[in-house]
Amino acid sequence: MDEAVIKYYRKVLRYGFEHTGSIENPTIFLDSIGENIPICAQAAMSYMHLYINIKDGTIGDIKYLCMCDPTANVVAEILCTLVKGKTLAEVAAITEDSFAGVLGTRDEEFLKKSRGIIELINRGLMRYQSQVS
Repeated sequence: MDEAVIKYYRKVLRYGFEHTGSIENPTIFLDSIGENIPICAQAAMSYMHLYINIKDGTIGDIKYLCMCDPTANVVAEILCTLVKGKTLAEVAAITEDSFAGVLGTRDEEFLKKSRGIIELINRGLMRYQSQVS
């Protein structure tokens, strides 16, 4: 595992996972298994759920629950930090480089999971926008 990922993971272990939990009646609910997007390690019990509330075209709140490897947990924490308070257009513009910039790493496993979570949230946003249009 990449040293920058380990350092970030140790930090959230020490100070707490700021964005874990669920949101009752979220605007968008996403399940990585249902979407067939492998973000977590391929263990039998691995999953990631994203709960998103949208208010006035911005991400008002975002939480996640997962049974994942440490890298996927780091990716989920970073996603929540990157998107909370952002407009839907700003969220759609997030790339793996956005994630790499937070940690200062180009580790392939980290970037692969970043691409997966970006695809997951973009699917949810596209569905949401098609419903409200």
